[in-house]
Amino acid sequence: MDPGERGQSRIMDWLKKLPVVGPWLARLMTTHAWRSYERLDRVKWTRLAAAMTFTSFVALFPLLSLAAAIAAATLSEDQQDKLQDKIAEQIPGISDQLDIQSLIDNAGTVGLIAGALLLFTGMSWVDATRGCLRAVWELPDEDENPVLRRAKDAGVLVGLGGALLVTVGISTVASALVGWIIRQLGIAGGGFGGVLLYVAAFAVAVLADFLLLLYVLTLLPGVQPARRRLVVAALIGAIGFELLKLLLSGYMQGVAAKSMYGAFGVPVALLLWINFTSKLVLFCASWTATGSKEQEVAEQEVAEQGRKEQGRKEQDGRERDGREGVRGASGDGPGPAAATSG
Repeated sequence: MDPGERGQSRIMDWLKKLPVVGPWLARLMTTHAWRSYERLDRVKWTRLAAAMTFTSFVALFPLLSLAAAIAAATLSEDQQDKLQDKIAEQIPGISDQLDIQSLIDNAGTVGLIAGALLLFTGMSWVDATRGCLRAVWELPDEDENPVLRRAKDAGVLVGLGGALLVTVGISTVASALVGWIIRQLGIAGGGFGGVLLYVAAFAVAVLADFLLLLYVLTLLPGVQPARRRLVVAALIGAIGFELLKLLLSGYMQGVAAKSMYGAFGVPVALLLWINFTSKLVLFCASWTATGSKEQEVAEQEVAEQGRKEQGRKEQDGRERDGREGVRGASGDGPGPAAATSG
């Protein structure tokens, strides 16, 4: 335990002794959420989130440009407006910055360039995100052939894109179905009907995010967490992602609109949004990687026993080297007879 961890431990011990807060804090520290946070703190999750933020930010614009170029070349004007609204829902504050008409005029060139950039930046994003998620699991990087690894990253990227399309399709169909049911029931758009429609849309969005997170938390890092922990983590992430969009959309648009930021307004807002999202994904990964208290105690005992065994082996090796050195020194020197005759 380093000095910083010892200092945190002393502070927590002091807080647990407080009259009112102490019992609640002691109970909190036994929960799965707290132990998941302890794992995140142990693996330096702020650094991991920073790495994910950078690679996601770099890959975002080719992705948006490619999607917008394809849509601009294949969709009608009304469908393009719906696409822009959909992008606004998923990435608050960015849709106003997309020049759809410009993408229509240059759909072929933009699509070709964005596709090439997306393949390169997307594979880098897959590699970086996989490494960050495996770091949360405290697993080493996989030792693979670089060419095969890049091919695998491309396959994961295609699979992720397919999963994203499926979830968007489910979300769109379910939202349309909910709206149709409400119209058939004759529920007014305002008042209770509006609230019901909003809740239904939120639930559909959570379902789509839930399905996508199942892919990200398992196939991307190459792990098989316990089913219950996986379902709970994906549900936490899905609800948290939708709440992040609700809470941060107004703030991000305000940041992007401030003249003091100038041309950096949108990038600053996007970086904030991506960083919070990355931390949420890391917390979900930590939730799946953190076992029960009994499992963690057993794992710590096994790890401690392994460290002790390794220490004994190193000590035996040093002692053996020392004995061999002494024998070698005594064998290289002149014998008693040679010393006398000399």
